[in-house]
Amino acid sequence: MKIGVLSDTHLRRVTDELVRIVEEVFRDTDMILHAGDIASGEVLDYLEAAGVIAVRGNMDRYDEAERLPGKRVIQVGGFVLGLIHGYGGPADLMSRLDAEFEAIDCLVFGHSHEPMNLRQGRRLYFNPGSATIPGRNRARTVGLLHLNETLRGEILPLSEENKT
Repeated sequence: MKIGVLSDTHLRRVTDELVRIVEEVFRDTDMILHAGDIASGEVLDYLEAAGVIAVRGNMDRYDEAERLPGKRVIQVGGFVLGLIHGYGGPADLMSRLDAEFEAIDCLVFGHSHEPMNLRQGRRLYFNPGSATIPGRNRARTVGLLHLNETLRGEILPLSEENKT
């Protein structure tokens, strides 16, 4: 099983780049997750129509954002995923969010715009970075979670020439 993961899109409208990510980059995924900061009702409507499972981010202040929960627990492929956006400053972000969940195999989050693919003990901490606004590393990124006997994350840089 393969899950596409994106976060921090911060879009006011559906762009060609977003459609490319959902329909091409994530074409052969079984599921797509969005870890918040969608930023508009139009984009949320598009993502929901595409079957994307999302949570509300701290910048999601539009009427439709109330349809989204602040966090989700998703059981899939024999694993338990915690999906949340994030809040507060970058210091201790991972530990703050870790405290929001019990008994998960993977914490999927956003907020920092910085990709993370880190295993600590049994738990995978996975942040796909931002698909539209580069973090300090200056790359726009999304992610994949590969679920079979194990759970493995992969960060995918997006090419700059296709940005809209």
